[in-house]
Amino acid sequence: MKPEALEAIVAAGESETVEFKKSTGQLTRAGETLCAFLNTNGGRVFIGITPEGRIIGQQVADSTLREVAAMLSHLEPAAPVTRERVALTDGNEVLVLAAPALAGLGPYTFDGRPYHRVGSTTTVLPRERYEERILQNVHPRHRWETMDAYKAGIEDLDANEILRTVRLGIEAGRLPEATGTNIPDILDRLELRVDGRLQNSAVVLFGSTRWAHYPQCALRLARFRGTNKNEFLDNRQHQGHAFHLLDEAMAFLHRHLPISGRFEDNRLERIDELLIPVPALRETIVNALCHRDYCHPGGAISIAIFDDRVEVWSDGTLPFGLTPDDLRTVHASRPRNPNITNVFYRRSLIERWGRGTNRVIESTVAAGKPEPEYAQIAGCTVVTFRFAMSLAPQVKGAESGAESGAESGAESAMARQVLSFLANDPLSKSEIASQLGKAKPTRYLNELVATLLRSGLIEYTVPDKPNSRLQKYRLTAKGRALVP
Repeated sequence: MKPEALEAIVAAGESETVEFKKSTGQLTRAGETLCAFLNTNGGRVFIGITPEGRIIGQQVADSTLREVAAMLSHLEPAAPVTRERVALTDGNEVLVLAAPALAGLGPYTFDGRPYHRVGSTTTVLPRERYEERILQNVHPRHRWETMDAYKAGIEDLDANEILRTVRLGIEAGRLPEATGTNIPDILDRLELRVDGRLQNSAVVLFGSTRWAHYPQCALRLARFRGTNKNEFLDNRQHQGHAFHLLDEAMAFLHRHLPISGRFEDNRLERIDELLIPVPALRETIVNALCHRDYCHPGGAISIAIFDDRVEVWSDGTLPFGLTPDDLRTVHASRPRNPNITNVFYRRSLIERWGRGTNRVIESTVAAGKPEPEYAQIAGCTVVTFRFAMSLAPQVKGAESGAESGAESGAESAMARQVLSFLANDPLSKSEIASQLGKAKPTRYLNELVATLLRSGLIEYTVPDKPNSRLQKYRLTAKGRALVP
C-alpha cells in the first residue's frame, strides 16, 4: 500500500471495515476487531494511527512481528489474516492487518469469545446469534429434517398424498413424467429416504395423522371474542402431515373470516372474497410449514383470529441472519428445511426466489388492506394481518337470523333491487329497507350499501355529513349505466 492510499483511507475515518489502533500496545483490542471482521464483512486494522486519525506509525522489529503472530494465534479457528507494512518518511511503519469476510465459516472467536462488527464498533456476538451461526454452518450436514425418522416406516406414511404430490408435480412441470408410482422410489427421488432409511422430512410431509411420535407436527387454531385471549369462540387442534395441516388451517380461516364483497365495472354480481386475500393467507401458512423449527417436540403452528386481526405464529426465529425488515424487501431464499421446501415447490405451492413474503404484502395491499406485520417474539416468527373493520360476531335476533341464510344466497339480486330503487329518486336507508319489505335497515343492507358506496355505484346526497339523519343515497353515473 502506498502512503497516499493510506492517507485516503485514514481521511475517510473508521467504519464497518476499518479500525485504527495507536500502537501494538492495543493488540488485544486489535484481535477482537479482527475476529469481528471475520464474522461480519471483513476489514482491516491499521496499527500506528491515533483514534483522531493522525498517522504516527511505530518502530516494527522482529519482536513486534512475533507479538502480532502470538495475538493471531488466539483466533479460533485459524484465520487467514494478512500482514502488510507501510513505511513512513520518519522511519516508522504502519502495520495493516487484513481479515477477509468469512461469515460462511466459523464463527470465529478471540480468546474464546465471539465478536461482530456493528457500524464502527466491535461488540461481543450475542449468544443466540453465535448459536445460530454454528447451526447455519453445520446446517447442510446436520439438519433435523435429514436425521433418520424415529420408529417410522413407509407404512406410516400417507401413500395417497405422496402420489398426489407426484401428480401435481408432473402437472406443474416440476417433476418428470417418468417419476412413476413406486413409493420408495419417489421418496428416494425427493431425498426423503437415504440408504433405505426414512428422514424426518418424510414424516413432516406425509406422516399419518395417527403418527404420535412427532407431536411438533401440530396445528393450533383459535377464534377469540374481542381483541385478547380471554374468551374462546372456537378452539381446535390438529395433528398430521404438512398438507393436512394446510387444508385444516385454510378451512378454519374460511369458517371464521367474513366475506368482503365488491363490484366491478359492467357487472351487477357482487364478487365475494375473504377479508384477507386467500393467496396471502395460504402463502403465509406454507412459509410457516416450510421454515419453522421442528426440533422442539412442543412446537407448533398457531393461528389466532381476533375481532381486529389474524396472527400466524410458527416456532423458531427467522433463519440465518434474516430480520423482519428483510422480509419487506428483496432478500435471498434461505430455507431452514430445504428438503421440505423442495416438496412444496414441486407441488407448485411456492417459488424458489425468496419472494414469498413480498407476494403476501403485494396481494394484501392490492386488496386495500393494511400491510401485514412481521415480528420475532419469544423465539417465534409472527405474521399479523390487521383489519380495517371489526369482525365482532353478530348477536342475531329472529329477523337477522332468518335473513342471514336467505340473503347471503341472493346478494346480486338485492344489489340489482337497490340500484333499481334509486333509479328514480334518492332514498334513505330506511326507505330502501321498506321497499325490500323490512321493518328497518338490517346488518346485511348496511354492508351492501357500504359496498355500493366503495364501488362508486351510489353516493351520498349529504357527502359532508355521512351520518346525517337527512342522509339519502343516489346513483352515480357508473351505477346508472348498470340499471336497465
